[in-house]
Amino acid sequence: MKPKILSTLPVYTRPEFTADLIAGVTVALVALPLSLAIAIASGAGPETGFVTAIVAGFLISALGGSRVQIGGPTGAFIVVVYGVIAEHGMDGLILATFMAGIILVIGGQLRAGRLIALVPEPVINGFTIGIGIIIAAAQLKDLMGLSVAHVPAEFIEKLAVLWAARESLSGASLGIGLLTMGLIVALRRAFPRFPGLIVAVAVSSALVALFNLPVDTIEGRFGALPRNLPLPALPEITYERVIALLPSALVIAFLAGVESLLSAIVADRMIGGAHRPNAELRAQGVANLASAAFGGLPATGAIARTATNVRAGGKTPVAGIVHALTLLLIMWVAAPLAGRIAMPALAGLLILTAWNMSEPERWGTYMRGRGSDVVLLVLTLVLTVLVDLTVAVGTGVALGLALRLGRRGATGGEWTPRDR
Repeated sequence: MKPKILSTLPVYTRPEFTADLIAGVTVALVALPLSLAIAIASGAGPETGFVTAIVAGFLISALGGSRVQIGGPTGAFIVVVYGVIAEHGMDGLILATFMAGIILVIGGQLRAGRLIALVPEPVINGFTIGIGIIIAAAQLKDLMGLSVAHVPAEFIEKLAVLWAARESLSGASLGIGLLTMGLIVALRRAFPRFPGLIVAVAVSSALVALFNLPVDTIEGRFGALPRNLPLPALPEITYERVIALLPSALVIAFLAGVESLLSAIVADRMIGGAHRPNAELRAQGVANLASAAFGGLPATGAIARTATNVRAGGKTPVAGIVHALTLLLIMWVAAPLAGRIAMPALAGLLILTAWNMSEPERWGTYMRGRGSDVVLLVLTLVLTVLVDLTVAVGTGVALGLALRLGRRGATGGEWTPRDR
């Protein structure tokens, strides 16, 4: 249950601080456009992504059980958050996130960190691919600059509305989006340790400003970004609202627990370490409580940002704290510049994020697995895309546990999570 930072600080050295400082600033530059894009895709204001990355990112590193975990808003939450905001408003999301934080803290105190291992891997893979598909589909409007007054939440209806608006496609928007995607891929291959995300987004957004292209920007759509954190506050809490939001809170807690512990496993393999799952679970709970209090989004360990931290040389949780403080400094000093980021650039960034989180290089391995595992993965994927993430996860876990009980005598492979 002891936070990792308490184990690392007594033997902390100046070279480690230098490495953590460089890694923390690098990760902050990667996290900035991602946090803004995830917030917008979730149906919230871009400032909520900023707030979440700062507040939750700081606490996940300060209290967590991993040496190098980086926390903040992630793509896995987009579908749930969008649905909660659509049905219950932003106040409903804040309350659901606060409730999820309580659930996670209780889970950590009850040492439930190891129980995440009971969730079948095909279920994780199925809903992750499904979430990736939903995220990518939701970005098509901004990527192509389509004129659509309202995009439905349902997947099939969304595609029908976007297809009907195809004649309003903006060549400038599509060009900026594709340019951003091309730059991200090229920079990632040429300079894997360099924060290419922020460079790609900055270059394409600068072109929009330089040539006065008819392309939406964050400031143009949402207004100026705030330059300070909001004061802590909570919405009205009633018994009826708590009951109505409990299913959403449980899903948020489940996703936060699964994503954070999968991310910690990936980090362990990269640095040869061992995380403390119960401390990590409790830290996720505290971080979500604080994020909700400041009007932010649900947060968890971010696998891609954690991997970036390791590759950039991060050694201890101080790197994650530096990442959060760097984002706070950017909010104070450079919020107007962040407001000029082009919406198609963020859309392209999120489409690549969705592609990477679905891990296409592993699809062949999935299809060569047990027949029952393939069916479970596909079922979870289809339910995630066409029905609801809560139904998908509940059905997948129940069926997965039933299958596991049915083949108790069979030997099964361990999870092999990758950098999503």
